Order: sequence, then C-alpha cells, then structure tokens
Amino acid sequence: MTTKLKSGILLLFFLLCSCVGFSQHDPKALKAWQDQKYSMFIHYGIYSVLGGVWEGKEISKGLSEQIQAHAGIYSDTYAKVAKRFNPKDWNADSIVSLAKKAGMRSIVMTSKHHDGFCMFKTATTDFNVVDATPFKRDILKELSDACKRAGLRFGLYFSLIDWHYPQASPISSSNSDYITPEHVQYNKKQITELLSNYGPISELWFDMGSQNADESKDLRDLVHQLQPDCMIGSRIGNDMGDFNVMGDNQEPDYAIGVPWQSPASFFDDTWGYRSWQERGSERVKAKEKLTSLIRVVSRGGNFLLNIGPKGDGSVVGFERDILLSIGKWLDKNGEAIYGADPDPFHVSFKWGSLTSKPNKLYLHVMSRPENGQIVLPGLTGKIKSIGILGEKNQKLSFTQNSQGLNIKVPATIDPDKAFKVIEVTFVNGYHVPPANVIPIPASGLHVSHPVAGLVLNSHNAFKHYSSSGIDYNTRFQSTVKESWTLEPVKTGEFVPRIYYSAEDKGKTIDLELDGKVIPLTLTDGKTEAIKQKGSLSWGSIYLTDAEETGIEGFPGAVKNIDPTQVWGNKKSLSWTKKADWKNNEKYSLEADRSTAVYLLQEIHATEDQPYLTDFTSTDGIVVVLNGEVLALHNNPFKENQLNDLILLPLKKGKNQLLVKLYNGYQKNIDLGIDHGQAQELYYKELPSISLEKGKYYPVSWKLHKPLSPHSTLQLSNVSLVIHTK
Repeated sequence: MTTKLKSGILLLFFLLCSCVGFSQHDPKALKAWQDQKYSMFIHYGIYSVLGGVWEGKEISKGLSEQIQAHAGIYSDTYAKVAKRFNPKDWNADSIVSLAKKAGMRSIVMTSKHHDGFCMFKTATTDFNVVDATPFKRDILKELSDACKRAGLRFGLYFSLIDWHYPQASPISSSNSDYITPEHVQYNKKQITELLSNYGPISELWFDMGSQNADESKDLRDLVHQLQPDCMIGSRIGNDMGDFNVMGDNQEPDYAIGVPWQSPASFFDDTWGYRSWQERGSERVKAKEKLTSLIRVVSRGGNFLLNIGPKGDGSVVGFERDILLSIGKWLDKNGEAIYGADPDPFHVSFKWGSLTSKPNKLYLHVMSRPENGQIVLPGLTGKIKSIGILGEKNQKLSFTQNSQGLNIKVPATIDPDKAFKVIEVTFVNGYHVPPANVIPIPASGLHVSHPVAGLVLNSHNAFKHYSSSGIDYNTRFQSTVKESWTLEPVKTGEFVPRIYYSAEDKGKTIDLELDGKVIPLTLTDGKTEAIKQKGSLSWGSIYLTDAEETGIEGFPGAVKNIDPTQVWGNKKSLSWTKKADWKNNEKYSLEADRSTAVYLLQEIHATEDQPYLTDFTSTDGIVVVLNGEVLALHNNPFKENQLNDLILLPLKKGKNQLLVKLYNGYQKNIDLGIDHGQAQELYYKELPSISLEKGKYYPVSWKLHKPLSPHSTLQLSNVSLVIHTK
C-alpha cells in the first residue's frame, strides 16, 4: 500500500471517527464505577471441585481454573465433573458479608469460564449449574439478590472462549482463540440473558478470544442497549471496552489516561481453588495485597482482588482472614481510598504512595522515610493541620517554605508493624508542580528542527497511556495523550505553528493551548522542505530468526546492538547479514502466528538532521532509533500490509535503527525500509498567544473523537513549534 493510498484510507477512517466516535457513559455512572476502588473477584465453577488435581495427580502446569486444557481432559469426561458439584457450604449472603467486612464495594463473579460451564440457568445449554448438577440452584441469582440486599454492586465475568460449545474453536495454547460466527451469536444470547435476568450489572468483565472489530462493536452495543450504565472491560477486544483491564497482577508505574482496573489473585499460579497451594504467611500476604490496593488507587485505578472458593462453596480460611485484615485497615483509613483522586505529584517516593481530595493529601507510609522526614517538593497551599488519619490527637510537626513541605515522621509510625496514613489538610486547596515543565527562554528560541523555535513533540512529551489490542495476545501500551507545561522566562507574545507529515494528513486532534481546547484538522497546510545537511549513508541490513512473541517487548537491549553477536538475555537470536537486501525494496517472509522478526541497520549522518523514511509491515511494527521508540502499533483492521512514514531524528555520526515486525494472523511478514520519500513537511500557523512570566501554561493533544479512547495517537511526526513574535 502506498503512503498516498494509506493517507486516503486514514482520512476516511478519521472522518468516520469524527462523526461516530466512541459511545460515552453518563459521567455519573462512570464516576460511580471509578469511586468503588476496591472490589471482590470470584473464580468459581466445576473446576473448583477438582482443586487442581486430576486422577490423583497435582496439575502444576497452568492455572487450576483451566485444568481441562492443562490436564488434557476430554470434553465429555470433563462434563461429568458437573455431577460432583454440590456445594453444601455455598451461602451467597455469607460471601457478600465477607466482601463488606473486607471493605469491598462490589463483587464480580465468573458467570462462565473457558470450560463453558454456566453458573446460571440458561436456555442456551444444559451445561449449567441448575440442569447439570445435583445442586440445582442458580448461584448467580443468589449472589445477585444477596448483593442487592446488602447494597453492593454486582458485576459479571464472561469468557468469550467456550471449550464446551461444539461450534467453537478447539482448545489451543493461545488465549486468543478464534470466535466463530455461530459462537458469536451463542455468546450474545447468553449475554442477553445475563443482562435481562440478574438485575443491574455494574460491569461486564470479558476475557480471551479473538473477534473482529464489528463483532466486538456489536457486543458492546448490545450491552449498552440492555444496560446503559454497565461498564465493559477492555478484553472484549478491538479497543471497545469502557475501561482498561491491566495484565493479571499488573500495577502500572506510568500515567494512564483512561479509566482502568488491576485484577489481582492471591497467587500468580492460579485464580480458581487449588487444594495443594502453598499459602505461606498470612501477615506477609496481607501486607502484599494492601500495598497493591494502595498503589493502584494512588495511580488512579480500581483494585479487583480475587478469591477462589472450594468445591463445597466455602471460602479458603487463608483468603478470608487476609480480606478481614485489609477490611480492618480500611475501617480506619478508608477515607484515603474511597472516592480518592490519584497522586498529584509526578515523582515517585521511596517511603510510599499518595492519594488526594480537593483539600487533602493522604500520605500512605509503607517504608520508613530517610532521616525520618517526608519532603513534598514544590507543594504550596495554606495548611490547616497535619496528623495521622483516625488518630485525632496525633498532630505532626512540619515546616513549609518556597521549596515545599517537610514533615517530621514520628517513631510511632512503623510500617513494618502497620501502614499508617498521614493526613494533610489545607484551608483552600493546594498546588503541586505540573508535569513536564519546559521553559521558554528569554531569547534565541532554536532547537534542531526543520525551523527555528521551541519544539513540542513526542520526544519531549509527558505521555498518558492505555492498552490497545485486537485481542489478548496483540495488546500493547498505547499512547492516548501527550502533554507539556510551558513556563515563560519573560512575558511576551508567541506564535505557535504546527508541523505534520503526509502520514498525518486528515487527522483531527484536540489541541489544548492558551487555556482552550480546540479541534484542529491537519489539512490545508503549507509545504516546507526539510533542509538536508551534509550526507547520509545507509549500512547493511541484518535480520534475526523468528521469535514467538507479542507485539511489545524485545529479547535484549535496544541500543548499541552488535550484529556479530547473539542478541537477547533469556532468549538468544542470531543476526544474519542480508547481503542481497536493499533499501527501497519490499520483501516477504513466511511466518507463523504470533511471531516477530527484527531488522537492524546503521545510518551514518555527517550532521544532525531529521529524515522521513517509510516502513512496510504486516500486523504490527515497533520502530526504534538509538534506543528510543518512535512508533508502536498493531493492525486494528487486519489489512494485508501497512506503511508508516516516520520522521527519524538522526544525530551526527552513527545511528542504529531497529525495527520489530510482528505477525499476528497472516502467513507472511511483509517488510521494507524506503528512504526515497519526499523530504517535506506541512505546517499551519495558529493564532498568537500571550504568556506571562511566572505562570504555567498546559499544552496537550489527543485524537478528536477517536474510534476508541484506547486508540494510540500515532503522531510521532507532529510538532508544535513556538516562536517569539
């Protein structure tokens, strides 16, 4: 596909997006979901009867709720396990009572896991808890009613994979099995039952499988039609989720620009009950899970902690006791968790984490601070009081100056014994230094760019992330917003100009500038040639072996790679010099599903300069120059071939270009590096802005009405250049 043709397709795509956009929830419903902060996940099914054991053997491979696949059990043999499911100790009110005492605000229950067994009465199959077991009771209905009585919200897990359904894809080693058209309709019938017969559902937690974009959209629309306030997890696929589900037990250390949730298990080995699990110290595990709860909330997420009841319906004592321990902590410190905003600072603190509210900061002390002092740099605001949350008479001494706030932490705060929260209360709000402050110098605005001026682009942006992917295996960390904070050294008038490439034509962005957010379409710009400085020489092309992998990640370091040596840490790949390969040509390699190859090439430049280069790929690409990622995306519409025009910021001397070419579904990987592109950019002048010395001015951009809030920007060639007037 040529760059020109791709630009036309992208233009059509973004025009469609600007008309349709992503369906939005009532802000109140979204906030109600986000304010939950802490919820109970329950993995419970006929696999719980087995407890990780098959034919007397402990099945250590894989997760115990997937024992059918990992133990190689025939479908008809596994189905007979349902006859042994008679949980005499199951009590929905008891489960709900435990969740409430633990401080949880909702429960998310497995309605159907990969084995296809339904924990609810359904007309679609008799492989369900009412028709196939001696128990004969609808467990979901009982739990839904118990949640309603107790005032807890109720959510559902639903596996898109179904190993029992005859028209489904057979069990494979992939988490992204193909969902056949018949299977899609079957799932939709069950979702309709669940959203019609079990009261208000706070969230639908889809899992696994691979659907096309239309199928994911239809399922999303069905959910929103039946229950408009039901939040949808991102594992529905194709970026159709309302909130981003992190990887299992993942706690991000970066800013996420969308609503998100972190699902957590007590043990990495399993989510369902495992009878022979070594559980260790309750005290250690309670501290571990409380730490996770605090960290997730401090970063703006919701924490979903799982239990795996036994086959008889009882809760494992170890898990129950830990939940109750966390609940006691929340009885005293819940103010710092529920409805709290994330940490407003953009630096990490070794002593712990922060949460916030409009007139309060909550300092969760999880390690003894150095020298017994907590320093909050740059914090301003009149302080009313500082004390320990829940201890009215415990006031702490502090000093405050232009450098920030210094709090003396008393010896009574011992994180090894218990986590305590320092509560800082302000009279009328507070301010912290913004992220990514970029000074505008008094004179001489000039950086390495096609034109002189202060340049804001992806290289110096503060990035806000989500997770994008067609299915579980093709997920990657997508950039959904980029931001900067301008700090003028002197008061004056400044002229902004936005630059973009042919790759970006037709895109519309929401540009925040001068206190306003405006939609800006990257069209009708003037052409400006990129002035070439000196000369470039392109070295030999090297290719690695194929590697089984996802789109993200590399087997080794991405900087200063030696192609004469094997590459990788745990996995070693060999480089092959492709003596007959040339730039400006396209090649095709046979490829298996979920594999990648890597290209390596050196570029020698006699001067610093940007250079537009076109890259051919198939299902996904990562472009890295001198260790910096310039582009990362998958193939959301499963096109046969993709092309990316990327502005390479070449430095004087040797530059190392590394390209990861990922194949998700196709039989070949297409690849090529073409540097014969027209070296020109386009620009649009924007109205001048007045900036005052001593003030901060936020600048940001994101896609205008994207198909999904999780869609990656792909704006690596776009720059905002600011000149003095």
